[in-house]
Amino acid sequence: MNGLSLFKRASRAFDDYPTLAKLIVVCTVSGGGYVAYADANSTSGAHAIAPVSEIRKKKVVVVGTGWAGTSFLKKLNNPSYDVQVISPRNYFAFTPLLPSVTCGTVEARSIVEPIRSIVRKKGVNVSYCEAECFKIDADNKKVYCRPNPDSSMNGKEEFAVDYDYLVIAMGARPNTFNTPGVVEHCNFLKEVEDAQRIRRSVIDSFEKASLPTLSDEERKRILHFVVVGGGPTGVEFAAELHDFVNDDLVKLYPAAKDFVQITLLEAADHILNMFDKRITDFAEKKFHRDGIDVKLGSMVVKVSDKEISTKVRGNGGEINAIPYGMVVWSTGIGTHPVIRNFMQQIGQTNRRALATDEWLRVEGCNSIYALGDCATINQRKVMEDIAAIFKKADKDNSGTLTVKEFQEVIDDICERYPQVELHLKSKKMRDIADLLKMAKGDVAKEAIELNIEEFKKALSEVDSQMKNLPATAQVAAQQGTYLANCFNRMEEAEKNPEGPIRFREEGRHRFRPFRYKHFGQFAPLGGEQTAAQLPGDWVSIGQSSQWLWYSVYASKLVSWRTRVLVITDWTRRFVFGRDSSRI
Repeated sequence: MNGLSLFKRASRAFDDYPTLAKLIVVCTVSGGGYVAYADANSTSGAHAIAPVSEIRKKKVVVVGTGWAGTSFLKKLNNPSYDVQVISPRNYFAFTPLLPSVTCGTVEARSIVEPIRSIVRKKGVNVSYCEAECFKIDADNKKVYCRPNPDSSMNGKEEFAVDYDYLVIAMGARPNTFNTPGVVEHCNFLKEVEDAQRIRRSVIDSFEKASLPTLSDEERKRILHFVVVGGGPTGVEFAAELHDFVNDDLVKLYPAAKDFVQITLLEAADHILNMFDKRITDFAEKKFHRDGIDVKLGSMVVKVSDKEISTKVRGNGGEINAIPYGMVVWSTGIGTHPVIRNFMQQIGQTNRRALATDEWLRVEGCNSIYALGDCATINQRKVMEDIAAIFKKADKDNSGTLTVKEFQEVIDDICERYPQVELHLKSKKMRDIADLLKMAKGDVAKEAIELNIEEFKKALSEVDSQMKNLPATAQVAAQQGTYLANCFNRMEEAEKNPEGPIRFREEGRHRFRPFRYKHFGQFAPLGGEQTAAQLPGDWVSIGQSSQWLWYSVYASKLVSWRTRVLVITDWTRRFVFGRDSSRI
């Protein structure tokens, strides 16, 4: 009763003296509580319980569930975002094992993990919508979507999704180079469905070749498997197919053994061009020993239902027609139509991928980020900002730059322009003073003073070290992790920027720019042999590298469920061989 009387007296005081400043009185009665509130500007004299207003969460829309998008979702842990995932694929696929799926070494279900399972235990509000994005409206901050074409709705019910931040991670499509007949007659190897289709096609080819009504010439054509593209995917598939045929299928189809042929077509001078020459040479010699016909300098000009036409470089432009039973096209990536239309909308024409800055933000769009195969980082050149760098470093405004002044900003320069550090390493220079000394001549380091022209001369070759990042799962995964960490620290970085100096403006960048760290790459070559190229110019080829490949890939799988399934598949293959059923 005493608490209630106190509450009445406080309420009467607010009514009698409305000119009092805002006041809140909290009284506790038997574990409960009353809240009285009065406003100095109130004219009603009423008292009420104070409403608690919710802070509106920023809405983040993620388009795509590949390596970049899934890595972003896994690492995002800031609960101040509402996340909407849009993708026609409701799972993440471990794409490096797709060649293994084509031949039954690994089952398709073993390399996929539902997106809902990945995000369900997170403290962030994440929702998923199985749909495909067909338009991006940057001006109104909307993405337009339609249901998955495979659904019963047939993509008729279109809808729009608003966003505060948009993360584009929808990957890319196979690059056909507009070659006639490729889309109609070739198999690609980008999705799980592609791998399953290839597996069925391989088994179908052997079944057809076993029919008694066929001639030997027709059997030879049906069992001729052609792989176009000598990159990692094409080489690994050719190796997997060779092992599948020789270890498993010839036991089931002994009459087909003499008719099987595998051909690898590569337009360049060597396969695996992105690898060390030692790996390239070993792979070509091994394929030759295994009976895989590697045709270098062969460019495909046309594909029909039974023949693939190639033009061999240095052969006078002569066209060769090669009969085939199945073709797998693996020649790199092309731009997705949605990305192409968006690029035209924002003025990025005549490009193969969305251009972003070093923070993965689409150029010209502050609230849109792009990562993975659909984007490329447009690293800013040192020579574009050379005057601003000189001015920022010349703190005493003397018009000259000493080594000491430059060393005070060198860390920021190397962080903002990574090509500077790469240039120093390529020239085997210990520090920036050696680079400045080259421009000044035979002068002691302590006495070096450069004007703006001499400074330009010292850094004139730095930008030659700039290179685009490869379109690999490793790059996409690191970009997704980086962007998620930025979103996790967005508010903190606004108050306390952690990035390098803004040379053309005041202050610092909010975050450090994205830096890719290469952990090495593998090229499985069949016969339990793998080529590994690791940091530090370390190259290993053989069975030891194959076991390293097993352990690395098993550790990179997205969940314990997929790890157990893949390891079980590998064990089953060792014991019982590959599954040759057509499912």
